[in-house]
Amino acid sequence: MYWKVDRDSGKEMTVQLAEAAMLLRRGETIAFPTETVYGLGADATNTQAVQRIFEAKGRPSDNPLIVHIADREQLSDLVQPDSLTDEHRQLMDAFWPGPLTLVLPVQTGGISSLVTAGLATVGVRIPDHPVALELLREAGLPIAAPSANSSGRPSPTLASHVRDDLDGRIGGIVDGGATGVGVESTVIQLVDGQLFILRPGGVTAEQLQAALPAIRIHEPEQEEVRDSEIPRAPGMKYAHYAPKGYMHIVQGDKAEAVMAWIQADIQAAKARGESTGILTFDERAGAYEADLVIACGSLAQPETIAQELYGALRRFDQEGIAYIAAEGCPETGIGLAIMNRLRKAAGHRLVRV
Repeated sequence: MYWKVDRDSGKEMTVQLAEAAMLLRRGETIAFPTETVYGLGADATNTQAVQRIFEAKGRPSDNPLIVHIADREQLSDLVQPDSLTDEHRQLMDAFWPGPLTLVLPVQTGGISSLVTAGLATVGVRIPDHPVALELLREAGLPIAAPSANSSGRPSPTLASHVRDDLDGRIGGIVDGGATGVGVESTVIQLVDGQLFILRPGGVTAEQLQAALPAIRIHEPEQEEVRDSEIPRAPGMKYAHYAPKGYMHIVQGDKAEAVMAWIQADIQAAKARGESTGILTFDERAGAYEADLVIACGSLAQPETIAQELYGALRRFDQEGIAYIAAEGCPETGIGLAIMNRLRKAAGHRLVRV
């Protein structure tokens, strides 16, 4: 099934989403847009429905899912009632609806154990997207929803990306146009009065600190979770967001040195007979030569890099690029999330010059 939805159409949108919501209640999987990326949703209380998410994506079963809800009242069915602190409520006031996922102690029997991957916690958020919110309200269910892509591939920011990966393997796609933020939600956990960013995303560390100025914030470790460990949040353990070609990141304090290294590296790859690509920024794209040079937003507006990142990685695949050099960006603000995704896409291959 496929529904093309106008996010500004009001009652017409509700009518369009009624069928998709009915399929969710029946245990089907439905892809839908959020403000971050497209999610693949299923009833979080229905184990068979959640299993269909893992099967469609080829997702490892020890990778927990985020639950999406339409309003805070639904939290009482999902998390332990005494687990919400004043700090949690301050974060909800500041960032819900929005790209912030709170990891909280799960309510026993509230959702399928497949959602939590056996952990005692669950990640929950309210998305800031009219189509997602209306679908959640129509379904009347908590919806488990990872990104709507094949596991390990770049996340989808367009319905066409979902079709490329999952067409024929899911119950339907709600096409609400391009997403906004472009990278997934920030996942955080409050422990003993400290805030841990488990996955950087659409809400920055700086914004979190402004909302909770008295709280110490820990940014995520760059190391991967060990094979024997269950990750506390999505995106912490397995390779993600990767194009099919070989990719590495090049970073340095001097732009000229980075650009010279990349161009020499690409020329060597061309001499080996490989198709070559460079992932860079608007300010520098004209200085490069390769089979495909993609300017992924502007360093002056890093939010545009986040918006365009996954589409750029998918374009390398569409053009059959085998060897990719990607420029790194400063790890402040949304840049922390961008570099987190780039590192995983490049298998943590990073060159400093």
